[in-house]
Amino acid sequence: MPRKAGRSPEDTRRALLDAAGTTIRARGVSASLDDIARQAGVSKGGLLYHFPAKDALVRALAQDILDAFRAEVSAALDPADTGPGRLTRAYVRASLDTSQDEVAIRENIALIAQLISIPEIAELARADAERWDRELHADGLPADVVTLVVAAADGASTAPLWGVGINVGAARRLERQLLDLTLNAEV
Repeated sequence: MPRKAGRSPEDTRRALLDAAGTTIRARGVSASLDDIARQAGVSKGGLLYHFPAKDALVRALAQDILDAFRAEVSAALDPADTGPGRLTRAYVRASLDTSQDEVAIRENIALIAQLISIPEIAELARADAERWDRELHADGLPADVVTLVVAAADGASTAPLWGVGINVGAARRLERQLLDLTLNAEV
């Protein structure tokens, strides 16, 4: 199947990553490259042009998910906030963002659960978590405050996985409480 006319290489790469996510969520990590290529509307050769092996595609997909969250945190940074805990507050705001669709959140968590079963991806995620730990603990807040606030934000952000609907009011109250902890922490 030929490349769709007018689709740039970047658009094709994005389509392949999206198709890989959809296909792996539906069929597990054993999904074939043929299935992924078909879902993306490209030939298997087109897929292999962008990703020379399935491992490379899966690694890129996992990195894309990690990078997307990092970008969400970066976008949540308040330019007027220059005090200790600035990054931690952005992390809380990104983690508790209620503007996302619950189904999309649940699907993303399910995809991550599939990917994390691959040792190389588990190591990639572990390295990313260690980087977050270093960055957040260097953010100027007491370590116990960072640990508590991040754990609460991480836990609350996975509620849709368990079929718990996002209660926007409760999420906003929790966000405010966590942000207050970062603002009132003794440095």
